[in-house]
Amino acid sequence: MFRNLEELVNQAREAGQPLSALMIDHEAETSGQTREAVVAQMARRWQVMVQAARRGVAGVEARSGMTGGDAKRLWDYVKKGRTLTGSSFLTAISFALGTNEVNAAMGVICATPTAGSSGVLPGVLLMVQQRLQLADEAVVQALFTAAAVGYAVANNAVISGAQGGCQAEVGTASAMAAAAAVELAGGSPQQCADGAAMALKNLLGLACDPLAGLVEVPCIKRNAGGAAIALAAADMALAGIRSQVPVDEVIAAMYQIGQALPLSLKETAQGGLAATPTGCKWKELLWNS
Repeated sequence: MFRNLEELVNQAREAGQPLSALMIDHEAETSGQTREAVVAQMARRWQVMVQAARRGVAGVEARSGMTGGDAKRLWDYVKKGRTLTGSSFLTAISFALGTNEVNAAMGVICATPTAGSSGVLPGVLLMVQQRLQLADEAVVQALFTAAAVGYAVANNAVISGAQGGCQAEVGTASAMAAAAAVELAGGSPQQCADGAAMALKNLLGLACDPLAGLVEVPCIKRNAGGAAIALAAADMALAGIRSQVPVDEVIAAMYQIGQALPLSLKETAQGGLAATPTGCKWKELLWNS
């Protein structure tokens, strides 16, 4: 059992095991299932993530008419080979966009940790799997490291945009993805924690201000931004860069910031981008026509 990520990292260090192994034990103990059953359940969730991401880059449209098709546009752009950044980076962003577009189109996704932030983790891990040529079993294992980060945030802060702003959703998703990516690349438990900390602290203060109250704009593109930040944080951690503020303190700061955010910036569609002229037009079109 663990209350925060510092405790989990210390336990993993003492046991000489990755964070994922301890999280599997924790889930088996708390759920009353066998380790094999717990892993099998996670494997099914991974397949949901894979299917959503691939459906997204093939092209989907939201019923609202507000979003859709951007993942395919980026996917096609990457194929042309004339990008400003590398194909791996943009592949992750394509999958992140695609997954969240599937969510907007009322498709099946896996909330990681929420539906509005469901693109970050599969976007990052699908790309890492391809780049490092890893089997599904390795990715499924790393998903438990992501789960440990999400567990720590949910139990010590919040993961809901309505409670803590988008920092609590996309910020947590980015931290989860960074930690999992670090483990997949062979990083230590401490490096996983540092990756999570650096990802989350780069998204502190992010408002939740969806146009017309729908989880589409700016949510979908924020998943792309979260994936990008997760990859930057993971590479920094793997390079040996430490977070000066420990991950649990970053989580606590996120909670404090979320409490300080005004109600207009916590999923009410009353402030921020939702209150812009364009946001008001979409609200009128979708809810008052």
